[in-house]
Amino acid sequence: MSNQKLILTEHLSKIYKMESTIVAALQDINISIDYNEYVSIMGPSGSGKTTLMSILGCLDSLSSGSFYLDGVDVSGLDDDDLAVIRNQKIGFVFQTFNLMPRANCIKNVELPLIYAGVPADERHERAIKALEDVGLGDRMHHKPTELSGGQRQRVAVARALVNNPSLIFADEPTGNLDTKTGEEIMKLFADLWRNGNSIILVTHEEDIAKHASRIIKLRDGLVIDDYKNPTPIYI
Repeated sequence: MSNQKLILTEHLSKIYKMESTIVAALQDINISIDYNEYVSIMGPSGSGKTTLMSILGCLDSLSSGSFYLDGVDVSGLDDDDLAVIRNQKIGFVFQTFNLMPRANCIKNVELPLIYAGVPADERHERAIKALEDVGLGDRMHHKPTELSGGQRQRVAVARALVNNPSLIFADEPTGNLDTKTGEEIMKLFADLWRNGNSIILVTHEEDIAKHASRIIKLRDGLVIDDYKNPTPIYI
Protein backbone atom coordinates (compact mmCIF):
# COMPACT_ATOMS: atom_id res chain seq x y z
CA MET A 1 0.00 0.00 0.00
CA SER A 2 1.48 3.33 -1.02
CA ASN A 3 0.00 5.11 1.98
CA GLN A 4 1.08 2.50 4.51
CA LYS A 5 2.50 3.94 7.72
CA LEU A 6 5.45 2.63 9.68
CA ILE A 7 3.41 3.08 12.87
CA LEU A 8 -0.34 3.55 13.21
CA THR A 9 -2.24 3.48 16.51
CA GLU A 10 -6.00 3.83 16.91
CA HIS A 11 -7.46 4.52 20.37
CA LEU A 12 -4.50 2.78 22.00
CA SER A 13 -4.76 2.51 25.79
CA LYS A 14 -2.75 0.81 28.50
CA ILE A 15 -4.26 0.05 31.90
CA TYR A 16 -2.33 -1.31 34.87
CA LYS A 17 -4.21 -3.02 37.70
CA MET A 18 -2.39 -2.85 41.02
CA GLU A 19 -4.42 -4.57 43.75
CA SER A 20 -7.57 -2.45 43.98
CA THR A 21 -6.12 0.47 42.02
CA ILE A 22 -6.42 0.97 38.25
CA VAL A 23 -3.83 3.21 36.59
CA ALA A 24 -4.44 4.50 33.07
CA ALA A 25 -0.86 4.83 31.79
CA LEU A 26 -2.01 5.67 28.24
CA GLN A 27 -5.41 6.88 27.10
CA ASP A 28 -6.80 6.97 23.55
CA ILE A 29 -3.48 7.43 21.71
CA ASN A 30 -3.95 8.07 17.98
CA ILE A 31 -0.69 8.65 16.13
CA SER A 32 0.78 7.77 12.75
CA ILE A 33 4.47 7.84 11.87
CA ASP A 34 5.83 7.63 8.33
CA TYR A 35 8.88 5.77 7.12
CA ASN A 36 12.10 7.77 7.52
CA GLU A 37 10.57 10.15 10.08
CA TYR A 38 12.64 11.41 13.00
CA VAL A 39 10.20 11.78 15.88
CA SER A 40 10.72 12.76 19.50
CA ILE A 41 8.31 11.53 22.17
CA MET A 42 8.78 13.76 25.18
CA GLY A 43 7.19 14.42 28.52
CA PRO A 44 7.96 14.52 32.24
CA SER A 45 8.41 11.46 34.42
CA GLY A 46 5.10 9.61 34.66
CA SER A 47 3.74 11.06 31.42
CA GLY A 48 3.50 7.66 29.72
CA LYS A 49 6.35 8.06 27.24
CA THR A 50 8.24 4.96 28.40
CA THR A 51 5.04 2.91 28.35
CA LEU A 52 4.31 4.12 24.83
CA MET A 53 7.83 3.24 23.70
CA SER A 54 7.48 -0.22 25.25
CA ILE A 55 4.28 -0.86 23.28
CA LEU A 56 5.51 0.64 20.00
CA GLY A 57 8.78 -1.30 20.46
CA CYS A 58 6.87 -4.57 21.01
CA LEU A 59 8.25 -4.90 24.55
CA ASP A 60 4.76 -4.74 26.05
CA SER A 61 1.18 -5.24 24.90
CA LEU A 62 -1.64 -2.72 24.81
CA SER A 63 -4.87 -3.03 26.82
CA SER A 64 -7.26 -1.79 24.12
CA GLY A 65 -7.27 -0.20 20.69
CA SER A 66 -5.07 -1.23 17.78
CA PHE A 67 -1.45 -0.89 16.74
CA TYR A 68 0.00 -1.54 13.29
CA LEU A 69 3.76 -1.77 12.79
CA ASP A 70 5.07 -1.85 9.22
CA GLY A 71 1.55 -2.79 8.06
CA VAL A 72 1.20 -5.68 10.52
CA ASP A 73 -1.49 -5.66 13.22
CA VAL A 74 0.45 -6.52 16.38
CA SER A 75 -2.38 -5.77 18.81
CA GLY A 76 -3.19 -9.38 19.66
CA LEU A 77 0.20 -11.04 19.33
CA ASP A 78 1.67 -13.09 22.16
CA ASP A 79 5.11 -12.58 23.72
CA ASP A 80 6.86 -15.02 21.36
CA ASP A 81 5.44 -13.33 18.26
CA LEU A 82 6.34 -9.90 19.64
CA ALA A 83 9.92 -11.11 20.24
CA VAL A 84 10.22 -12.20 16.59
CA ILE A 85 8.99 -8.82 15.32
CA ARG A 86 11.27 -7.00 17.77
CA ASN A 87 14.31 -8.89 16.52
CA GLN A 88 13.47 -8.42 12.84
CA LYS A 89 12.18 -4.85 12.72
CA ILE A 90 13.37 -2.85 15.74
CA GLY A 91 16.67 -1.64 17.16
CA PHE A 92 17.00 -0.18 20.67
CA VAL A 93 19.51 2.27 22.14
CA PHE A 94 19.19 2.75 25.91
CA GLN A 95 20.53 5.30 28.37
CA THR A 96 22.52 2.61 30.21
CA PHE A 97 24.06 1.09 27.04
CA ASN A 98 23.14 -2.50 28.14
CA LEU A 99 26.39 -4.01 26.87
CA MET A 100 27.99 -7.31 27.96
CA PRO A 101 31.08 -6.15 29.92
CA ARG A 102 33.25 -9.22 29.26
CA ALA A 103 32.59 -9.36 25.51
CA ASN A 104 34.36 -7.18 22.96
CA CYS A 105 32.52 -4.76 20.70
CA ILE A 106 32.11 -7.26 17.87
CA LYS A 107 30.53 -9.85 20.15
CA ASN A 108 28.19 -7.24 21.64
CA VAL A 109 27.04 -6.10 18.21
CA GLU A 110 26.61 -9.69 16.99
CA LEU A 111 24.06 -10.49 19.70
CA PRO A 112 20.83 -9.68 17.75
CA LEU A 113 22.18 -11.70 14.81
CA ILE A 114 22.69 -14.72 17.05
CA TYR A 115 19.02 -14.55 18.07
CA ALA A 116 18.12 -14.23 14.38
CA GLY A 117 20.05 -17.39 13.49
CA VAL A 118 22.57 -15.66 11.21
CA PRO A 119 25.66 -17.82 10.44
CA ALA A 120 28.84 -16.95 12.35
CA ASP A 121 30.88 -15.64 9.39
CA GLU A 122 28.06 -13.34 8.25
CA ARG A 123 27.49 -12.17 11.83
CA HIS A 124 31.13 -11.21 12.12
CA GLU A 125 31.16 -9.28 8.83
CA ARG A 126 27.95 -7.41 9.58
CA ALA A 127 29.09 -6.50 13.11
CA ILE A 128 32.37 -5.09 11.77
CA LYS A 129 30.53 -3.00 9.17
CA ALA A 130 28.07 -1.66 11.77
CA LEU A 131 30.96 -0.62 14.04
CA GLU A 132 32.75 1.05 11.13
CA ASP A 133 29.53 2.89 10.26
CA VAL A 134 29.45 4.49 13.73
CA GLY A 135 33.14 5.39 13.69
CA LEU A 136 34.52 2.57 15.85
CA GLY A 137 36.51 0.64 13.28
CA ASP A 138 39.64 1.04 15.42
CA ARG A 139 37.97 -0.07 18.67
CA MET A 140 36.05 -3.19 17.65
CA HIS A 141 38.23 -5.60 19.64
CA HIS A 142 37.98 -3.55 22.85
CA LYS A 143 35.64 -4.41 25.72
CA PRO A 144 33.12 -1.85 27.05
CA THR A 145 35.27 -1.22 30.13
CA GLU A 146 38.04 -0.01 27.80
CA LEU A 147 35.82 2.56 26.10
CA SER A 148 34.52 6.01 26.97
CA GLY A 149 30.81 6.59 27.58
CA GLY A 150 30.34 8.00 24.10
CA GLN A 151 32.12 5.03 22.52
CA ARG A 152 29.94 2.61 24.49
CA GLN A 153 26.85 4.37 23.21
CA ARG A 154 28.19 4.07 19.66
CA VAL A 155 28.54 0.32 20.21
CA ALA A 156 24.91 0.27 21.34
CA VAL A 157 23.92 2.17 18.19
CA ALA A 158 25.86 -0.31 16.03
CA ARG A 159 24.04 -3.18 17.75
CA ALA A 160 20.71 -1.48 17.06
CA LEU A 161 21.61 -1.09 13.37
CA VAL A 162 23.11 -4.50 12.66
CA ASN A 163 19.79 -6.21 11.83
CA ASN A 164 18.79 -3.45 9.38
CA PRO A 165 15.64 -2.65 11.40
CA SER A 166 12.64 -0.70 10.14
CA LEU A 167 12.79 1.47 13.26
CA ILE A 168 15.31 2.61 15.87
CA PHE A 169 14.22 3.62 19.38
CA ALA A 170 16.60 5.82 21.36
CA ASP A 171 15.55 5.97 25.02
CA GLU A 172 17.25 8.92 26.77
CA PRO A 173 20.40 8.12 24.74
CA THR A 174 22.44 11.02 26.16
CA GLY A 175 21.32 10.63 29.79
CA ASN A 176 24.64 9.15 31.00
CA LEU A 177 26.87 11.32 28.82
CA ASP A 178 28.46 14.74 29.26
CA THR A 179 27.13 17.56 27.09
CA LYS A 180 29.84 17.41 24.40
CA THR A 181 29.63 13.63 24.03
CA GLY A 182 25.83 13.80 24.01
CA GLU A 183 25.95 16.25 21.11
CA GLU A 184 28.23 13.85 19.19
CA ILE A 185 25.71 11.04 19.69
CA MET A 186 22.86 13.30 18.54
CA LYS A 187 24.85 14.17 15.40
CA LEU A 188 25.18 10.43 14.79
CA PHE A 189 21.39 9.99 15.00
CA ALA A 190 20.93 12.83 12.50
CA ASP A 191 23.32 11.04 10.14
CA LEU A 192 21.39 7.79 10.56
CA TRP A 193 18.16 9.59 9.75
CA ARG A 194 19.68 11.16 6.65
CA ASN A 195 20.78 7.69 5.57
CA GLY A 196 17.15 6.51 5.57
CA ASN A 197 16.58 5.20 9.10
CA SER A 198 13.34 5.87 10.99
CA ILE A 199 14.08 7.10 14.51
CA ILE A 200 11.94 7.59 17.60
CA LEU A 201 13.72 9.51 20.34
CA VAL A 202 12.27 9.23 23.85
CA THR A 203 13.32 11.98 26.26
CA HIS A 204 12.23 14.32 29.02
CA GLU A 205 14.71 16.99 27.90
CA GLU A 206 13.38 19.64 25.55
CA ASP A 207 16.79 20.51 24.11
CA ILE A 208 17.29 16.85 23.14
CA ALA A 209 13.76 16.58 21.71
CA LYS A 210 14.51 19.54 19.43
CA HIS A 211 16.93 17.41 17.42
CA ALA A 212 13.94 15.62 15.87
CA SER A 213 11.88 16.94 12.98
CA ARG A 214 8.61 16.16 14.78
CA ILE A 215 7.76 16.34 18.48
CA ILE A 216 4.96 14.45 20.24
CA LYS A 217 4.33 15.62 23.81
CA LEU A 218 2.68 13.44 26.44
CA ARG A 219 1.25 14.31 29.83
CA ASP A 220 -0.74 12.06 32.17
CA GLY A 221 -1.03 9.38 29.48
CA LEU A 222 -2.47 11.72 26.85
CA VAL A 223 -1.00 13.28 23.71
CA ILE A 224 -1.18 17.02 24.44
CA ASP A 225 0.74 18.22 21.39
CA ASP A 226 2.05 16.84 18.09
CA TYR A 227 3.83 19.20 15.71
CA LYS A 228 6.58 19.59 13.12
CA ASN A 229 9.75 21.11 14.53
CA PRO A 230 10.57 24.10 12.30
CA THR A 231 14.24 24.20 13.31
CA PRO A 232 15.57 20.70 14.10
CA ILE A 233 19.20 20.67 15.20
CA TYR A 234 21.73 19.10 12.76
CA ILE A 235 19.04 18.30 10.15
